[in-house]
Amino acid sequence: QVDLVESGGGLVQAGGSLRLSCAASGCTFTDYAMAWFRQAPGKEREFVAAISRTGLSTYYTDAVRGRFIISKDNARGALFLQINNLKPEDTAIYYCAADKDRPYGTSKSDEYDYWGQGTQVTVSS
Repeated sequence: QVDLVESGGGLVQAGGSLRLSCAASGCTFTDYAMAWFRQAPGKEREFVAAISRTGLSTYYTDAVRGRFIISKDNARGALFLQINNLKPEDTAIYYCAADKDRPYGTSKSDEYDYWGQGTQVTVSS
């Protein structure tokens, strides 16, 4: 069983930064492409960013490109999301997810095999 545990969320003012982490256990981390999704109050879960199994290929949703950076430390079994220039509309629960079948991941949430419990990010204006 693969376990994913997010951390690093919090309350931050607009323009600030956070670094989210996702610790994986129970798996060979290099077997998985990884992603971050988020869900704001009253909205559906949406794709944020994905990274390939090797960590060499990344892609982002347009709303965060240039502000968010996804990275992966295969040796430590950890996934990260550096969030810069936070905006109130970034307020959401952020989830990490693992995809065993696709080497580059996907933006489709229903194609991920494992999910963490989420970490809350709240941005005040």
